[in-house]
Amino acid sequence: MPSDAVLHQAAALCLTYPDDGFRARVPLLREAAPQLREFTDHAALTPARELEAHYVQVFDRDNRHSLRLSRWQDGATRRRGMTSARFGDVYRAAGMELTGEQPPDFLPAVLEFAARTGDTDLLTEHRAGLERLRTALNDYGTPYASVLNAVCATLPRVRR
Repeated sequence: MPSDAVLHQAAALCLTYPDDGFRARVPLLREAAPQLREFTDHAALTPARELEAHYVQVFDRDNRHSLRLSRWQDGATRRRGMTSARFGDVYRAAGMELTGEQPPDFLPAVLEFAARTGDTDLLTEHRAGLERLRTALNDYGTPYASVLNAVCATLPRVRR
């Protein structure tokens, strides 16, 4: 079984927009992270335009499936900006800087950070939100749910 770091990196790639680069990586992702095979098999068999449209439908058009972790913690309040900025502070403290157009609380960025540093504190701190996202994706019936199922399985249980 691959390490959590390998799974987190593979999950980060699976949760980004499925461009041509992603499609080229699907066989590698499938082998590197067997826990993601349900999703990678789906991605391999789904025509590119259909996979792209599904991603947009799930993550860009429906705020109930937001990949922004601050949304799950703070909703539409002013605190979201402070929460998002804290992610950036954690990255900088670890010697990493985000270079893309995505915000620092974007789940694929957080997963990549965890994979590169071994620091899963941000994921653990936002476990309750990840569980809500996981449940929403499962209820929606999208193959992306299997990615969240695998990620959540690597984290400590939510305390109630």
